[in-house]
Amino acid sequence: MQMEDFESVIPNLEGEENLIAAAKHIVRALGSSKSLTDDTKKILADLGAQLSSMTTVNEKGKGVSAVKDRLNAVEEKIMSWEEDQSMIWDSGPDEAFEYLNAVHETRLLIERLERLQLNNQGEEHEQLHRAHSVLQTAMARLEEEFRHLLIENRQPFEPEYVSFRSTEEDVIDGSSIVSLGDDSVEDSLRRDSVSRASEDYLIDLVHPDVIPDLRQIANLMFASNYDQECSQAYTICRKEALDECLFILEMERLSIEHVLKMEWGALNSKIRRWVWALKIFVQVYLASEKWLGDQIFGEVGPVSLVCFVDASKVSMLQLMHFGEAMSIGPHQPEKLFRILDMYEVLAELLPDIDALYLDEVGSSVRIECHEVHKRLGDCVRTTFLEFENAIASNTSSAPFAGGGIHPLTKYVMNYLRTLTDYSETLNLLLGNQDEELVLSISPDMSPATEEEKKHPDPSSKLSSMALHFRSVASILECNLDDKSKLYKDVGLQFIFLINNIHYMAEKVKGCELRLIYGDEWIRKHNWKFQQYAMNYERASWISILSLLKDEGIQHPGSKSISKTLLNERLRSFYLSFEELYKTQTTWLIPDLQLRDDLRISVSLKVIQAYRTFVGRHNQHISEKYIKYTADDLESYLLHFFEGSPKSLQNPHRR
Repeated sequence: MQMEDFESVIPNLEGEENLIAAAKHIVRALGSSKSLTDDTKKILADLGAQLSSMTTVNEKGKGVSAVKDRLNAVEEKIMSWEEDQSMIWDSGPDEAFEYLNAVHETRLLIERLERLQLNNQGEEHEQLHRAHSVLQTAMARLEEEFRHLLIENRQPFEPEYVSFRSTEEDVIDGSSIVSLGDDSVEDSLRRDSVSRASEDYLIDLVHPDVIPDLRQIANLMFASNYDQECSQAYTICRKEALDECLFILEMERLSIEHVLKMEWGALNSKIRRWVWALKIFVQVYLASEKWLGDQIFGEVGPVSLVCFVDASKVSMLQLMHFGEAMSIGPHQPEKLFRILDMYEVLAELLPDIDALYLDEVGSSVRIECHEVHKRLGDCVRTTFLEFENAIASNTSSAPFAGGGIHPLTKYVMNYLRTLTDYSETLNLLLGNQDEELVLSISPDMSPATEEEKKHPDPSSKLSSMALHFRSVASILECNLDDKSKLYKDVGLQFIFLINNIHYMAEKVKGCELRLIYGDEWIRKHNWKFQQYAMNYERASWISILSLLKDEGIQHPGSKSISKTLLNERLRSFYLSFEELYKTQTTWLIPDLQLRDDLRISVSLKVIQAYRTFVGRHNQHISEKYIKYTADDLESYLLHFFEGSPKSLQNPHRR
C-alpha cells in the first residue's frame, strides 16, 4: 500500500470502528508482502486478530447480538473453504492470511462468549457451541493444510551429494581361515576409507519458503488446544519421510533371523552399506530432521523433541536391530574388521545420538544405541579370541610343498597388520582381558638375555593389544612348529621354519606392527630364524662335509693316503651333492635376500672344504676322478631353493 492510499482512506474514517477497520486493512496489505520477515508477518497476523477482537469488545454494549454478527462473518469465511476442493495455501498468501485471521478471531470470540455466558444458559451457550463447532471445522482444515504443506514441499534427498564415501573393496575375501592361501590376500586386506564430508551438515528437508506457514498453523492449533492433532499429523508425515530416506539409503528392514542366515558375501555388502548409511542418517538426516521440528514447533515448548523422537524412533531401532543381529554371531574371524567398523562408527555417532535424543523422551533410543554399541564391543572381543582358536586348531595332514611360506602365516600376519588400523579401539576392548592369562596361554618363546632377565626395561610394559598380538604370534609359531614335523627331511623342516619366522619378522618390521611388537621382538625372531639356518646346515651338510675330512682315507695301520679310499671318498661326495642338488632345488625360499644369504653361507663352508680337500690331496687324485671343480659346485649352489626341480646328468668335463 502506497502513502497516497492511506491518505485516501483516513479522511473518510469516522470514529474508532473506522480506525480499526483501516488498521486491519493495512495489516492485511502488509501481511501479503513477500519481503517481510517471518517474525514481522507473525506480529501482523496477531495484530489483525487483536484488532478484530477490539471490534468485538467495542461492541460490548450490543451484547450477544454483536458477537453473533462477527461469528457469522468468520463462519462464512471458514465454511466457504469447506465447499472448495482446492487447498487454501495453494490459492496464495492473501487467502491463507485471511483464513488464519478468521480462525484466530473465532478463538477470541469463544473467549468472549465464555466470559458473557452465565451458568451455561441462554443464547450465549448456543453461540458458544456454534463457535466451537466452527473452530473444530477450522482445525480439521488446518490439520489437512498442515499435512499437505509438509508432503508437497518435501525436498528430495540425494545422499550422493552429502554422503561419506567409502571404498567398495572387501577387507577379508570371506573365505575361512583354514582355506585361505591365495597370495592376493595380502593386497585384499585393507581398511575402508571412511571420511566425513562436513561437520554438522544440515539440509532443508522441507522447502524453506513454507516453514513460516507451517509454524503459524502449528502455533494456532496449539493455542486452540489442538496440539495432539497437529503433532500427530506432523509425526505421521515425517515418519513416512524417514522411511523413504532409509529406502533411498538401501536400508531394508531385515529380521535378526534373516541376517543370521545370510551368506557372508551378501552380509559383508550389507555391513558396508550400514556403516555408510548410519553416518548420513544420523549426522545429516536426523540432525536436519531435528532442526526442521525446532523451526516449526520452537515456540510451543518441548513438543519438537517429542515429535522428533516419535517420528524417528522406528527408523533408528531398525538400524540398531541390524547391529544387534551382527553382534549375536557367529563370530567368524573374517567378520572382525566389519564388526570393528560398526563399533567405531557407532562410537563416533553416540555423542550425536545423545544430543538428538535428549531427556526421558529420547531415553529409549539412546539406551538401545548404547546397548548395541556395547554388544558390538563384546562381539569384537569374542571374535578375536575365535581368531586365536582358529589359528591353534588349523591342522594339516600333508606338508606344504617346497617348505615355503604357509598360507596360514600370510593370512595371520596380514590380518594383524590390518588390525593395526583399529589400535585405539582394540586397546580399549581388549584392555579388560587378564594379561597374565594371555601370557600363560601363549608365552613368548623367544630367548631373553641374562642382562634382560636381571634388569628388565621398565618402559617395556606392553599395551593390551600388544599382549594379544604377541599371543597370536606365539600360537602361530607353535602351529608352524607342528606343521614342520610333517616333513620327513629334517633339513626341509628347518627351511620351512626359516621361511615362516623370517616372513613374520619382516612383516612386523615393515609396517605399523613394529610399534606394537617392538624392536626387541624383531631382534629375537631374527635370532630364531638364524638359529634355524644353522640347524639346516647341520642337518643337510654335516654328513657331506665329513666326507671332505682326512679321517679314514689312510691305508690300514699306516699314515699314507690310500688312492682307492680317496677316490671312493670323492665319489661319495659327488653322489651326496647330486642328491642334495636334486632335492633342494625343489625347496623354495621366496625371499631373494634370505635365499642368497643361505646360499652364500653354505657355499663358504662347502666350497672352502672341497677346495682344501682336493688341493691337499691333489697329487693322489687322478684327473679322471675330479667330476666337478669348485667353480662348478659354486655355480650349482646358485640353483638351490628356487622351487624348480633340477638334476645333474653326470656331465663330462672337457
